[in-house]
Amino acid sequence: MIDLRNQTSEDIVRELSSTVKKLSDIYSGERSLMTLCPEGLPSLKNVKEIMSLLWKLMFPELFFERTAIVSRLEYRIGLTTERLFELLQEEIAIGLSCRPNRKDKEMIDHYPEAHDFSMHIISFLPELKRLLYSDIHAIIRKDPAAGNEVEIILCYPSVKAMLHHRFAHLIFSMNIPYLPRIISELAHSETGIDIHPGATIGEYFAIDHGTGVVIGETCIIGNNVTIYQGVTLGAKSFRYDGDGAPLNIPRHPIIEDNVTVYSNATILGRITIGHDTVIGGNVWVTESLPAYSKVIQGRIRNDNFPNGGSN
Repeated sequence: MIDLRNQTSEDIVRELSSTVKKLSDIYSGERSLMTLCPEGLPSLKNVKEIMSLLWKLMFPELFFERTAIVSRLEYRIGLTTERLFELLQEEIAIGLSCRPNRKDKEMIDHYPEAHDFSMHIISFLPELKRLLYSDIHAIIRKDPAAGNEVEIILCYPSVKAMLHHRFAHLIFSMNIPYLPRIISELAHSETGIDIHPGATIGEYFAIDHGTGVVIGETCIIGNNVTIYQGVTLGAKSFRYDGDGAPLNIPRHPIIEDNVTVYSNATILGRITIGHDTVIGGNVWVTESLPAYSKVIQGRIRNDNFPNGGSN
């Protein structure tokens, strides 16, 4: 630590100037961020605005002014969609410039490709809204404490988590770096629900409470699945390449339709949980389960097996 008490003003200025110069030399070193993204870095401010605009477009009745709802709703939605498109094109272009497999280090105009991606995303918004409302209706059907759609949208963290996830998953499927992870981590920080944008999740997905939920990158979840707080759908172990780096291969569970997973259950590895299975709280599962199984504190029961299949 520098002791400034015995230094002259000239010494202090010299020391501070040296520090400022070192901090400003962003192009130095092999791991400089500018060598990873030479055409610019993603903007957290822009991504936050993207998600704010998307939230309004999904639920315009709740988040536009009352006067707009009565007389100028379509106009306001048009302006919001236009702004969303502009921000998407800018951030996607930056993301494309950061792709690790880029063929050369010359400055390339990524805006035409970003334009096409952004148009595809905008055209997907009605389907995104349909999927999101399927999640809302799943909560209504499965949570007796849920009053109506308005209460769920305003008060249930799973709605924000799934809006972020379904949007991020679409962008992730386009192989655009950074933007999907930034979107998912914004939701993680606000809701405590951690869903990797690579996870595939079907319709009518309900997360009750939600705090501490973790869903890994290669997880596949079917339709009408319900999970509670603290559930982990994770990897059991990793395989490595010749250089000792972990391989990005399917390593998370497959959850089939109509499965319920209660609080703090942990399901690990590339295993399959058969449809219509119920997994109780605090259970650790590392092997596949057939359809209609019931797992409670380490005991497996299957009503399709002789004697209930208990063990």
